Amino acid sequence: MNRPPAVPSPAAPLENLQDARLFLTKDIRAVEQHVFAQATPPNLMELAGQATAELARQLIGDRGTSILVFAGPGNNGGDAFVAARYLKQWWYRVAVVFVGDPFKLSADAAQAFEAWRECGGDVHDLVPSERHWDLVIDGLFGIGLTRDLADKPAELVSFINELGLPVLSIDVPSGLDADTGRVMGRAVRADHTLTFLALKPGLFTLDGRDHCGRVHLCTLGLDAGEIVAPAGELLGGNLLAETVTRRKANTHKGTFGTLGIIGGAAGMLGAAWLAGRAALRLGTGRVYVGAMDSDAPALDPCQPELMLRSGDAVLKLEHLSALAVGPGMGQSAAAKGLLKNAIKTALPLVVDADALNLLAQENIMRRAIIRRSAPTVLTPHPAEAARLLGCPTGQVQRDRVGAATELARRLNCEVVLKGAGSICASPSGRWEINPTGNAGLASAGQGDVLTGFVGALLAQGATASSALRASVYLHGAAADALVLEGTGPIGMTASEVIDAARTLLNRALA
Repeated sequence: MNRPPAVPSPAAPLENLQDARLFLTKDIRAVEQHVFAQATPPNLMELAGQATAELARQLIGDRGTSILVFAGPGNNGGDAFVAARYLKQWWYRVAVVFVGDPFKLSADAAQAFEAWRECGGDVHDLVPSERHWDLVIDGLFGIGLTRDLADKPAELVSFINELGLPVLSIDVPSGLDADTGRVMGRAVRADHTLTFLALKPGLFTLDGRDHCGRVHLCTLGLDAGEIVAPAGELLGGNLLAETVTRRKANTHKGTFGTLGIIGGAAGMLGAAWLAGRAALRLGTGRVYVGAMDSDAPALDPCQPELMLRSGDAVLKLEHLSALAVGPGMGQSAAAKGLLKNAIKTALPLVVDADALNLLAQENIMRRAIIRRSAPTVLTPHPAEAARLLGCPTGQVQRDRVGAATELARRLNCEVVLKGAGSICASPSGRWEINPTGNAGLASAGQGDVLTGFVGALLAQGATASSALRASVYLHGAAADALVLEGTGPIGMTASEVIDAARTLLNRALA
């Protein structure tokens, strides 16, 4: 059979994904029920097990012949038994550890269990003493897991993680919530995850990025989108070309907008400067930085093209195309006043950092944000989102998609909930997960750079939705490009990301 297609690695900047649609567990169940209701439904378990075996054979190559398979008590375990049978037929040495009761298996899983026994396969309650395996297949638990792992299943997950061997997880790493990416007590750290029917959001956000490895998709010959509507999508590199147009020769700096940035309180001037530098390198015609610090220098020595003013002076400019408020702003009374005045403008507005914290403190400002006629973009990290929603940070992280969409709905704004697998959400309920980026972005100033990117695209005339999504994707892709070149993720700086993003944006438009 054809090998299942793989989702291109996020480390390949600007590469379009083959299928960006994301489906929740309830959607996958609806697809399965639709299939099972057919007069002669395909045997999805047989197809999934065969696809798993094919990928396992591809991964192991000529480097080994011995495979350890873990089969759980549900249909994920049935997939594992089918995979084990195919691998045994292909002359691999296969040991299967079964966690469950064969008399409680579903009809399909019980059939897969019996077929494995009939072909001469052994079933072990405990891990065999042999320790010379070349690949581990994790088929313990799939998308049906509803509670934290404990006891023997939890111990087996820890055992798998401690083996130090390549791991292929079936559908989703055992212990990972397929909808949220949350680890349910413990979860397998896979090198590869072969997911079936459609992509799931939990594979790409929160802990999913650390547990799934490279994600492969096998649709089992079905198009889930023809049966149920996708819940969300992954962002793709095509956003860049769709958001920013190629430049004509007959233009001038005014053609590409003017951005005002307000922030930079005493000791935090660098945050505002970083946002300004990012905006310039993403093509904004003119950038004004309004510093909160009255003793701020009149010149950015590393970026003399920035025009430095006070915050009040920037707000009085009549030729601005967009505003960004918050980088290094502080939470003083003066900062609060500038934020209130920025909200009153008819300009596209980006709200970040301390401006978000100030917004969380005042109902009046939140109501003013909701009533704005011009578009507004919020860029919170989880703690800032929690303050805005009035809930603990842990609650935001337990359901990142839900938190982002709720915040967008409540405040009538475009929102990005930053973090591993950032979530972009619109007031309409539309949402996407960003597949780009790496741990190098967990460093000082990266949020300021993202604010500058969003502000730059808004100033150049992009819609709030497009400006946000293209900026989030590009920000992560730039970090991925730096890693590919040998810079980071350890020690990657925000300034380096700015230059890498400029290179990628120009490349996308070439």
